[in-house]
Amino acid sequence: MAESIDAAAELRGCLTKMAIAPGAMGEAARYTLRVGDERLELNACLGRPLALAWTGAIACTHCGRATKKSFAQGHCYPCFKTLAQCDTCIMKPETCHFFAGTCREPEWAERHCFQPHIVYLANASGLKVGITRGTQVPTRWLDQGAVQALPIFSVDTRQQSGFVEMLFKEEVSDRTNWRAMLKGDTVEMDLPAERDRLLARLEGPTKVVSHNLDKTPEIAGTLLGLKGQYLILDSGVINLRKYTGYEVRVAA
Repeated sequence: MAESIDAAAELRGCLTKMAIAPGAMGEAARYTLRVGDERLELNACLGRPLALAWTGAIACTHCGRATKKSFAQGHCYPCFKTLAQCDTCIMKPETCHFFAGTCREPEWAERHCFQPHIVYLANASGLKVGITRGTQVPTRWLDQGAVQALPIFSVDTRQQSGFVEMLFKEEVSDRTNWRAMLKGDTVEMDLPAERDRLLARLEGPTKVVSHNLDKTPEIAGTLLGLKGQYLILDSGVINLRKYTGYEVRVAA
């Protein structure tokens, strides 16, 4: 069991990310430093000296083995190369390869990726778009230092949230400028108005590429949507009614 200590005590152990909890109405969020099994309530340390000193040791956050270098926020190299949580599709959910049968840990994916996800707008250093599991609201926003946040879509899987985020990234960044965020002079925004503005701009593509089976017999892409008789792929659209009677091979 983790032990909470007073601000004057000394801690030693491996760091994990700070725990952040929303404050009561009108109060600041509560920050807790986690060092091994010990905890330090940082709000109580405001205005007091605080020092951190690295001992030179690093332990993998997953397996606990000693490592000379940290990969993907605290993993040793073997875990980095084998864990699903370290795969590139975590940072780029739209590249999920679960149904190709190549997921590193299918059971882990079912617990974490095949859960409801939220696509949101946030304001930490300016307007940004992001995604998070439904269970991580509002923790994710606090982790990012956001002063405002607004859920805009709820989807069934992480990959779906990635597809939606890709569309919004055509109009708004998915990154936080940490320097600007730490300056603390972020100007509040009308997030509902920004949401409506972005949805209006994304209501339809500004340039539509239409696939033609007579000219290009093989087409492929990520299926982003369906409307009327059209398949909407990230590579273009195709009107299936136009090709009635065409014999095709389909791989999905």
